[in-house]
Amino acid sequence: MAARGRVLGVIPARLASSRFPEKALASKTGKPMVVHVLEAALQAKSLDGVIVAADHPRIIEAVRAHGGEAMLTREDHPNGTSRLSEVAERTRAEILVNIQGDEPEIEADAIDAATNLLLATPWADVATLASPFSPHEDPGNRNLVKVVLAGNGRALYFSRSPIPCHRDAAAGVLVPAPMLRHVGLYAYRAAFLQEFVQWPASPLERSESLEQLRVLENDRAIVVGIRESSTQGIDTPEQYEAFVSRHANRLRR
Repeated sequence: MAARGRVLGVIPARLASSRFPEKALASKTGKPMVVHVLEAALQAKSLDGVIVAADHPRIIEAVRAHGGEAMLTREDHPNGTSRLSEVAERTRAEILVNIQGDEPEIEADAIDAATNLLLATPWADVATLASPFSPHEDPGNRNLVKVVLAGNGRALYFSRSPIPCHRDAAAGVLVPAPMLRHVGLYAYRAAFLQEFVQWPASPLERSESLEQLRVLENDRAIVVGIRESSTQGIDTPEQYEAFVSRHANRLRR
């Protein structure tokens, strides 16, 4: 397996999906969705390699048929972070970047931003990104996670509720701290990742259903970079159809 180096991009993928069965292999564009993610990630300059970590031989075969690298991992992982930890155990990477397998339009620049931020921040165990809300996004949407930061970029809290609370916004008072939408892209130090998966789910994590709160509750540091980003994952067949349409439009240009 050639995917080796200090910084490894990992795309966790599983065959089952409750809202969109076998979405990793959806191929209306002529390529499986997970291959689109792989090709986008390979454009990132900060990665020494990219590998798909999957739970089923069909995904492995599909990735390899398109020239990509893939690792068959255990079926019992509860989430992508846990699957990432198995890759950490089986490679020599010092930093692993978790690239969501359902984001075929992931921006290589975003991957580079998260990776380079962790490399430049020795006090952080994890790096991730946040984006200002666009006019069409509703901060009250619980599916859009919000984050608040300290002055040095350290994450103070993540929530599905609108944070910070703009108490006087209705009165027209200038808002000094705009809301930030969390972008679910993570770069981990390999040693920390092995610690993290051994910890039980924390109270705030269970309350908000946000895994990153386990890091904060164990008094470890997440550094957050701010950049414009509109990339979102594909959770439903309808969202996939919209991606297929955008992909076709790009090919016609």
